[in-house]
Amino acid sequence: MAETGRIGGSVGEGALRWGALGLALVALVVFFAAQPERPEASFDGGPAANLEGRAGELSDHSVPSVEDMTALVDEQPVVRLPGSIAVWDDEAVREAIGDAGYRILVAPPGLDEDERDRVADVENADITVLGTRVSGGAYQVVGDALADWRDQFAVGDITDELVFLIRALRDLPEQQGASPDFPWREPTAAELDAVVDDLRDTGLHIAAEATLTELPADAAASAFPDTDVLVVALPMQPLGEPVARYGPALTEVFPDTPIVVLYGSWIEYHGPHETEFAEVAATSFYAQFESRLSRYDYPQDNVLYAYLNRVGDLRFSGVFGRPTPQEPFDPMPAALLALPVVFVACVAVFVAVSLRPILGGPSRPRSSTARLAGLTALSIEVSGLSGRESDPALVRGIATLQAAREAVEEGLPDSHVRSLLNDAEREFAAVAAALGRDDYAPNVYLRSRIA
Repeated sequence: MAETGRIGGSVGEGALRWGALGLALVALVVFFAAQPERPEASFDGGPAANLEGRAGELSDHSVPSVEDMTALVDEQPVVRLPGSIAVWDDEAVREAIGDAGYRILVAPPGLDEDERDRVADVENADITVLGTRVSGGAYQVVGDALADWRDQFAVGDITDELVFLIRALRDLPEQQGASPDFPWREPTAAELDAVVDDLRDTGLHIAAEATLTELPADAAASAFPDTDVLVVALPMQPLGEPVARYGPALTEVFPDTPIVVLYGSWIEYHGPHETEFAEVAATSFYAQFESRLSRYDYPQDNVLYAYLNRVGDLRFSGVFGRPTPQEPFDPMPAALLALPVVFVACVAVFVAVSLRPILGGPSRPRSSTARLAGLTALSIEVSGLSGRESDPALVRGIATLQAAREAVEEGLPDSHVRSLLNDAEREFAAVAAALGRDDYAPNVYLRSRIA
């Protein structure tokens, strides 16, 4: 009977301890097994280093040697290399330069890396223009508004960028005041008729000198799945001349139809949901690709393809015309996040249960039968030590234990048994105090027997 409490407690704790350890190992294995494979990264200049030019962004133009370009810049304040497309308001730029004597080297877009390096090595050029990207000194000017990008990519106009850079180089305050409005005009009847006829025949109008060859069907279907899109491709427009704005006029001829008009690398959208997404699409598109569009000579096919993909992304995100599709709940991400917590908790339980014999366990067994067995063992041990002062409490404790044993055998309520055991513990506590033996106090003795 004395061993029942000890064995029952140790078996239960052993199951808890080893069960916690086993669950911790399972959580650890599942967590690492579910991790996705990490992509390999390499900086060895392998295949990725040879991707330049595969998208048709390099032009046929080249540049002279560094020595020849240096000599040209020495001879004249503005040197425009063959194939250059950047233009500006001469009067505004001269006024900004003043008596600073800055020299400007303008190179074409679409140069390869070696050619770009040669341009950068021309040290006597105070300002360098590569395509429509303006840089000088420690500065590089980047547009940050749709109006800037429209001037840059529809006309090649970099007046604002040049003036901004020159004033920065001269430590002058930034010039206030808005740029003049873009010089839009209504298309003539003849111009509109020629475009409308092509759109009715093929859905595509490609003007002379435009570089578009065909409509990217997959991207167009993703951007506008419910209807065909009409595309007008025009070359970059000349500086200082009004530009025909076809979009509004074409929407009257083709109502409820998506219409995309390219002016060089600048894209205008008109049609359904225009107010909902056109500005968002243009802003996000040029903010991401301005750096490459300004320095390279991408065909309009590539520009249109990338733009339509951006519109498709916006449509799928629910920005316009179509709600975001519902996705089934995937519990795996949450489960993977919880697994480390489960692992730590299980390890903590294992350690806590393992340290209980060292740090101390509960003050008494949980079951009444285990308490009865432990107190019976205690009564036997203290009987041989008891004397005159402790005998009365010992006798009362043993009698109370006997009453508790009979209550258990007769199946009396457990609450009655616990009450008798509590009385017995108080008597044995008095015995331990009379003997001066704290190790025989019931709470200490029963705890040591469970351990």
